[in-house]
Amino acid sequence: MAILVTGGAGYIGSHMVHELTDAGEQVVVLDNLSTGFRYLLPDRVPVVVGSTGDRDLLAQVIATHRVESIIHFAASIVVPDSVRDPLGYYRNNTMNTAVLLDAAVHGGVKHIIFSSTAAVYGNPEHSPIKETDPTGPISPYGTSKLMSEIMLHDASQAHGIRFVALRYFNVAGADPKLRTGQATAAATHLIKVAVEAALGKRDKVKVFGTNYPTPDGTGIRDYIHVSDLARAHAAALAYLRRGGKSATFNAGYGHGHSVLDVLTAARRVSGVNFPVEMAERRPGDPAELVADISRIHNTLDWRPIYDDLDTIVSHALTWERRLAAKRDSH
Repeated sequence: MAILVTGGAGYIGSHMVHELTDAGEQVVVLDNLSTGFRYLLPDRVPVVVGSTGDRDLLAQVIATHRVESIIHFAASIVVPDSVRDPLGYYRNNTMNTAVLLDAAVHGGVKHIIFSSTAAVYGNPEHSPIKETDPTGPISPYGTSKLMSEIMLHDASQAHGIRFVALRYFNVAGADPKLRTGQATAAATHLIKVAVEAALGKRDKVKVFGTNYPTPDGTGIRDYIHVSDLARAHAAALAYLRRGGKSATFNAGYGHGHSVLDVLTAARRVSGVNFPVEMAERRPGDPAELVADISRIHNTLDWRPIYDDLDTIVSHALTWERRLAAKRDSH
């Protein structure tokens, strides 16, 4: 029996694949390689190049590899892009998830772990945010993920397939063993952008919005190390295998850092005083997103290891230094 990881050659997906293979699991990856890279994965892991919207391909992969569980990462993830191209996001994130669910149900898949997002909360009324708080996405990206959560819930009720939806807050950092990390060109993750600026790969860092109702006027986010997030998925899979009921969990650390906090940390860790430019707010960006993590701590066998901003930045910086050499070797 195997675990299918969609989007497994991407940033978070590749960390998940390493986490699973380290634990001795049988893994197969489905990725269209539009933003993912084969070299980020262990050589022994089979990679099927294709789309989660290809129903026949999904059925073939599920049958051939006797897929028992699916961890679904494949998606478009850039909030401003979703505002510019909402239909593209609904097609790739929502419609393709519907195809995946249909193939999973008909293929006898038992468990699905879904990559959701704190963007489903929109502009929350208070912080930290609980899973039971109202959802109200303010971007097509957030809406596309919420629609997928609703489909998961309904498919679970109708067909008995059990799921965990993990609502990610801000994912950052890189594999401490330097096997994988954020490798996408023109990435928009703040810590990725900051370490690129520290290494001279960007000429500056733009701060989008300086007049939010926060202590320093910049947006506050709950940053979670990508390796801790991969471990949270493994804990969610173990929970489902034990017979756990379908559930939704916030995935964060329960405290936030402002944009200026992050830039200060990046300068401190790198020793480089890179340029920063203040800019207008971007559409779809809330002022503060911090997770209430009591549910995930009370339900899953998971505790973070890398809950330290300087550690997260340091791992991202070390990966960025190694990235060019890793690309050249493949």
